[in-house]
Amino acid sequence: MPSARPASDSFPPIGGYGFLSDCHTSALVSFDGAIEWLCLPRFDSPSVFASVLDRGAGRFTLRPPGVVVPISRRYKPGTLVIETTWVTDTGWLVVTDALSIASWTPTGGAPIVSHESDHSLLRTVSCIDGEVDVELECLPRFDYGRGAATWSAGSETPGEMVARGAGGPELELRTDLELEADGGAVRGRIHLKEGERAYCALSWGQAGLSGPSDAAEAHERIKMTEEFWRLWLRHGEFPDHPWRIHLQRSALVLKGLTYSPTGAIVAASTTSLPETPGGARNWDYRYTWIRDSTFSLWALHTLGFDQEARDFMRFILEVCRDHPELQIMYGIGHERDLTESTLDHLCGYGGARPVRIGNGAFDQHQNDVWGALLDSVYLHEKALKGTGTQADRELIAHQVEKAIESFPEPDQGIWESRGEPQHYVSSKVSMWVAADRGARLAREAGREDLAAEWSAKADAFKAEICERGCRDGVFRQHYDTDALDASVLLMPLYRFLPADDPRIVATVEAIARDLTEDGLVLRYKVEETDDGLSGKEGTFLICSFWLVSALSEIGERDRARQLCERLLTMAGSLDLYAEEMDAASGRHLGNFPQAFTHLALVNAVSHVIADEENPEGGSREVFTAMGGVREGL
Repeated sequence: MPSARPASDSFPPIGGYGFLSDCHTSALVSFDGAIEWLCLPRFDSPSVFASVLDRGAGRFTLRPPGVVVPISRRYKPGTLVIETTWVTDTGWLVVTDALSIASWTPTGGAPIVSHESDHSLLRTVSCIDGEVDVELECLPRFDYGRGAATWSAGSETPGEMVARGAGGPELELRTDLELEADGGAVRGRIHLKEGERAYCALSWGQAGLSGPSDAAEAHERIKMTEEFWRLWLRHGEFPDHPWRIHLQRSALVLKGLTYSPTGAIVAASTTSLPETPGGARNWDYRYTWIRDSTFSLWALHTLGFDQEARDFMRFILEVCRDHPELQIMYGIGHERDLTESTLDHLCGYGGARPVRIGNGAFDQHQNDVWGALLDSVYLHEKALKGTGTQADRELIAHQVEKAIESFPEPDQGIWESRGEPQHYVSSKVSMWVAADRGARLAREAGREDLAAEWSAKADAFKAEICERGCRDGVFRQHYDTDALDASVLLMPLYRFLPADDPRIVATVEAIARDLTEDGLVLRYKVEETDDGLSGKEGTFLICSFWLVSALSEIGERDRARQLCERLLTMAGSLDLYAEEMDAASGRHLGNFPQAFTHLALVNAVSHVIADEENPEGGSREVFTAMGGVREGL
């Protein structure tokens, strides 16, 4: 039986969650000190805590009794470690939360090449003034809330307990709080005076691996984790600009959404957070989309994280080698079958159902996938000055030919429509990208015959798109409609036409005027689009950041900056973004945190900063979003 439909206000705002990661899995921490989302042992595993999707599906709370709202919450600078400060009638308390990272190589001044998860969620408590009571409640519910935990005493210390349950890993809880099992929950309490510390550690996974034995060791492990994040961030390249902090936070989010064993980047850490309150547009985003690859590689190279770019490119090429027939998305361990199902026993965030796991779009026909792949390879080759192998080139040639072969066919489009296939303009442009970048790569490899052949195909594709996809001087959603679509904002970024081409300018202006709510951009108007779904959706943050970049490209620099400033103020309380936003209320909607939004932020902020560095216009040097590295614009 599903849980009773809850009041939507019983759930914390999506944008108010904190995000923890060890680059194997992630956790969401609510403002009231509860871990409300944690899947083990990897991002896409069944959950242990899932109260973000159902208030009865497991949570892990650590806070003073009787206090619901902390006085402040922040990331420790340059990290994914969260510090929450509580004040009571008797004292002040600081809780520090981290998914700990055990070790990394190399040490010293070189960039981090590899690192390992500690397989532990660490929570430390420090009384910094007066004296304070602290309460713990650990209530795991395995397998997305379906399996209750059975607790037993551990074998080593009085403060150790072990939880087992169907559909989940064995959990070890260590703490210096006094513990008591109560059904499927463990509760603990301790009284701290100024200068005293306590801790709790939840560990899983490897045989013989255990959490810290006391508060001092837990504190040191968190300090090591902080050092890891700061060392990693130190090797990035960030401009000396007030918006540097937003670029650094986005970089940390992208690293935190990376599954380090394979280099895959998940689209978001969650499933089924709704695109509109109480709605049914709820999807599982804990997978890797090929279309994210261009933006991911561009952002990583732009910010100086070449190692992460190599890791992600390795993941992309490996899935292509394993199965030459390209899918639009894959599991983070190269899985191809992402069959979708629903969890009907969960009420969903704010009553938004169904709750889905898997993603039914994995086997859709989406023609933009080839452009994303080829542009990624092209960007990577340009950034690292030709590191591809002969096998890579043969693989790429096959994919270019597949793109050319598929150009005449309709598809489901970039937004994964579940309606009838159409000749989507953004998909056609992406296949032009595949032929164009393929020709450039062939030319650089000395294959002038292939370069000429593919370049001619690209020219033919461009002519058709301009003829059939543009009406009244504006590029449309697909060949058979007058509807607008935000995905065509990518056209100036792909360098499909010059940014000052009247059709590009008119298209950007039409979207800014007619496809916005309160100045923020919709993907499309649902009443004008057969997407096979019902209900509304919020404005898409990635599309709004795309509009910033597009306005910059067409010379509307002041408008680009104004919109970017506004978007940067609309981040969640910890400078994180979901997928969508209710334009009227500023409420974040959809899965969280969303990689695509943070990728588009990096692109938009880079455009605005480049504009500021060249206030008179003219040539400027900046990484373009697509189509080349450090090109003169």
